[in-house]
Amino acid sequence: MPSTEPSLKLIECPRDAMQGLPGFVPTDQKIQYLSELLKVGFDTIDAGSLVSPKVIPQMRDTPAVLEALPWQESSSKLLVIIANERGAQRAAELPMVRYLGYPFSVSEIFQKRNTNKTIAESRILVRKLLDIAGNHQKELVVYVSMGFGNPYREPWSADIVLRFCEKLADMGVRIISLSDTIGTSNPDSIKHLFERLVPAFPQIEFGAHLHTTPQSWREKVEAAFAAGCRRFDGAIQGLGGCPMADDDLVGNMPTEKLLRFAQEHNLALGLDEKAFESAYQQAALLTSA
Repeated sequence: MPSTEPSLKLIECPRDAMQGLPGFVPTDQKIQYLSELLKVGFDTIDAGSLVSPKVIPQMRDTPAVLEALPWQESSSKLLVIIANERGAQRAAELPMVRYLGYPFSVSEIFQKRNTNKTIAESRILVRKLLDIAGNHQKELVVYVSMGFGNPYREPWSADIVLRFCEKLADMGVRIISLSDTIGTSNPDSIKHLFERLVPAFPQIEFGAHLHTTPQSWREKVEAAFAAGCRRFDGAIQGLGGCPMADDDLVGNMPTEKLLRFAQEHNLALGLDEKAFESAYQQAALLTSA
């Protein structure tokens, strides 16, 4: 019998879409939007974050939002971003949360800016996060931010990223998503990294969290896919970007572009098209909050 597994694993990121919006999206509107996303059939939904509301005020209602979602009616798994041990413990105790996501940068400057920790401190934290996740039957997803370039004039190369991932693998991390935090990736850098990482660490599921301009999405997706990446993050209508990275000119990879790529290459996704259309229409309402 033919496999029913999707050819691409799509992670929808409403948290990333909303967190940088200037206006606070009301809690009931977040619940309504995420409830629509749960009907689509995405593998995972990055639904919120448990970080200081002073840092990301948009996500201060994440616990209330998660509690109100009809998550048990969906096949999608929920992911929340955490930045410290306390947030991880809170997330791990929530029954609807499957994945804890931690942003771990190859840039010392950005790591401090994003999580108020050094790289050395983050390595210690990752070990603790793995224990917390394992003790609660959750999984840790590490986002390697600045994975495709560094704007702070710090050393950066594919070899640095490779060694970074090797250390994560040695600690027991099994899902690593390379994040194009400021949109500096290009097809050559994407292809070069995934061609080296995917075969070098077969026990790890590598993902691509790409930021893009409207003109460059296709070449980035094609490069990652050709190099063996099968896990892609997206946000409907390309909303969002990292509020800590001053990347106003680039947004998230539009999910509808990933769907187009899949259709053009006859790749199975297993999504409910009508539910996606409904969610797509609701996404436009987020920016009017």
